[in-house]
Amino acid sequence: LSLGEAKNLPTYPGPNKMRDCYCTVNLDQEEVFRTKIVEKSLCPFYGEDFYCEIPRTFRHLSFYIFDRDVFRRDSIIGKVAIQKEDLQKYHNRDTWFQLQHVDADSEVQGKVHLELRLSEVITDTGVICHKLATRVLECQGLPIVNGQCDPYATVTLAGPSRQSEAKKTKVKKKTNNPHFDEVFYFEVTRPSSYNKKSHFDIEDVDEVDKMEIRVDLWNASNLKFGDEFLGELRLPLKFLRQSSSYEAWYFLQPRDNGNKSLKPDDLGSLRLNVVYTEDHVFSSDYYSPLRDLLLQSADVEVICLHCLLFTFGLEFWLVDSNPDFRHLSPLLLFPYISSLLQKRLNYRKLFTSRDPNTIFRGNSLTSKCIDETMKLAGMHYLQVTLKPIIDEICQAHKPCEIDPVKLKDGENLENNRENLRQYVDRIFTVITKSGVSCPTVMCDIFFSLRESAAKRFQGDLDVRYTAVSSFIFLRFFAPAILSPNLFQLTPHHPDPQTSRTLTLISKTIQTLGSLSKSKSANFKESYMATFYDYFNEQKYADAVKNFLDLISSSGRRDHKSIEQPILLKEGFMIKRAQGRKRFGMKNFKKRWFRLTNHEFTYQKSKGDHPLCSIPIENILAVERLEEESFKMKNMFQVIQPERRVLYIQANNCVEAKDWIDILTKVSQCNKKRLTVYHPSAYLNGHWLCCKATADNTPGCTPCTGGLPANIQLDIDGDRETERIYSLFNLYMPKLEKMQEACGSKSVYDGPEEEEYSTFIIDDPKETYKTLKLIIEGVGTLEQEHAQYKRDKFKKTKYGSQEHPIGDKSFQTYIRQQSEISAHSI
Repeated sequence: LSLGEAKNLPTYPGPNKMRDCYCTVNLDQEEVFRTKIVEKSLCPFYGEDFYCEIPRTFRHLSFYIFDRDVFRRDSIIGKVAIQKEDLQKYHNRDTWFQLQHVDADSEVQGKVHLELRLSEVITDTGVICHKLATRVLECQGLPIVNGQCDPYATVTLAGPSRQSEAKKTKVKKKTNNPHFDEVFYFEVTRPSSYNKKSHFDIEDVDEVDKMEIRVDLWNASNLKFGDEFLGELRLPLKFLRQSSSYEAWYFLQPRDNGNKSLKPDDLGSLRLNVVYTEDHVFSSDYYSPLRDLLLQSADVEVICLHCLLFTFGLEFWLVDSNPDFRHLSPLLLFPYISSLLQKRLNYRKLFTSRDPNTIFRGNSLTSKCIDETMKLAGMHYLQVTLKPIIDEICQAHKPCEIDPVKLKDGENLENNRENLRQYVDRIFTVITKSGVSCPTVMCDIFFSLRESAAKRFQGDLDVRYTAVSSFIFLRFFAPAILSPNLFQLTPHHPDPQTSRTLTLISKTIQTLGSLSKSKSANFKESYMATFYDYFNEQKYADAVKNFLDLISSSGRRDHKSIEQPILLKEGFMIKRAQGRKRFGMKNFKKRWFRLTNHEFTYQKSKGDHPLCSIPIENILAVERLEEESFKMKNMFQVIQPERRVLYIQANNCVEAKDWIDILTKVSQCNKKRLTVYHPSAYLNGHWLCCKATADNTPGCTPCTGGLPANIQLDIDGDRETERIYSLFNLYMPKLEKMQEACGSKSVYDGPEEEEYSTFIIDDPKETYKTLKLIIEGVGTLEQEHAQYKRDKFKKTKYGSQEHPIGDKSFQTYIRQQSEISAHSI
């Protein structure tokens, strides 16, 4: 998600008229991300990006604009809600959305499980009447109102000439997934003489057809304004003439007379860019042919024949034209890049520039692959190197503006230059002294780059430095300083003043690392050229060269003596007290959690002394905890020796998944990891899941499998191969055209076609064979996906818990499958 800006927000009803606004991202009603606060603006600019895996089903992706209030609850200005099935309409397009009014009807969500039964009842006097039994079984995913949900349901039978009294279920406290299981009876027709020919008297048929059963969900509130509306369902009885009994799940709907008084234009608009992808991932054996073909790249003598899908196919057609590739993890990149560079392949592609001073300034697939590899393998390297000083810059807010035109009142230009110089000097020093911490995989790539560049530009003695600095400074350190939130160095995009400071630092560091002969020419702004005079000393160039020599040395290995803990994740969560006999809400407390590669700790606040420390080797399992245990969502458990369990509640489903994933990965190689666990808590003398009474009873459920322990990488091989397959499938016509071109003499003998004039195929015959294998592998997977969809279509029931009645996405799916089936016939 890219959250751009809002405009034309309504003015504040006060003398100032300005607002302090922030935006939240919500899955249905659950907040998963929040932007920074933009103060005193009716057109706030956010400029923040958010990327996440969605760990559950959802109906709406919603964006709320809030106005911060220091003394009261923050007020909602408006919202944008995009239905899941509509996300593809706005895929990777900057779109302005009108803000909508927020009320009870616009916040309806959840589903209800009903059973209806229409039956004949013969009285003692021999007359017959018809009665309707309505069974309200349960609801799921009801909205939470003002932090709580105490739901109940009312059931009413309504008709054109009658309105029965509403019947009410019991109130279920503190849950948005209530189980009611209550039955209500309604008289449908008037008593009449018994008639076996018809289920109804003739005069009652039309009346029954016009009747409807109405189920309303409410939140029992103690406020003076009354109970809050949660959603409703209206069902006509005429469908019961086909079958006297019917049971199904239904999505709740807003009321017909919802609040429509405010025009969308009255609330302003929000600019968004959404990229949403959804894949069905098979088990590993389905992907073996395609994965094996990709992995052969590192072992083939003429490497382009198998890496063609990267260096030629994807490079020109997918990377720049398809935004989905931006989030494709660099699966298989390590053998590809290492072998590609070590074999000195195709210098015309690797070094497109004829000027050694501008190596890799442009984008190719090779450069993008190395960028992604550095982000993966070097993320924790950045945390150790840059995060402390970046945090200090964000917190100190020292003025560093050196453009005389942009100076604020009261600021001194020389003082600002000195502040900026100190920051640049400190960051430059920590970078150039961090060579021993650079990950080995990055050093191996830099060594190959250095040797390849030296061979390509034999007349330039400095090219072995500029080739490496083009990546480590231009594409790694400088972007991380400029946008620390994109490299997980800060949680949010910095405020405008800090962002300006980081921009000036990034420019200077980039120039220092470039080793360009004419430094001042690198700056368009005269004030930057003046500022750079501070660093026109040979010691800075020498420090850069020493650093580049160290990280690109063939004998470079990880420094074994480095034992400084690496911070992996931190943040506030709620935990249940350990080792206490009494359980209850009062034992749940908010704490600051920190995870390093050494230990998992929590303390009262950030920076305090840890109250509890769990060594990584003592984490035996990390699993989700069922909501029924404590009636709390997004809970997970960290299981320790002697059956000690730490129960934790994350702020939302995305954060819970992130914590579970990283805790599982960092503890994956512990020798005593459990194979089974209890998915529920031990309360009131027994395990809620299996009802075993002994607290040391072995688990009743197999533990979730995790990825191999490597805290530097986060790659799911099957999923990434599925992503590559889907991109190949999308661009299959181009692959087929390329195969056709390889089979014709025009590729290597006649004039080149315009579409393929940007590259040269060294061996058309072998390239044709490789393309044939790719197309066959993609075709096989396409058949498997088609078969899976057909089987799913046959097995899925409309009205089931997974696909309730009212599910528009499933209705669309049914229509598409019906069209496909008709076309096949």
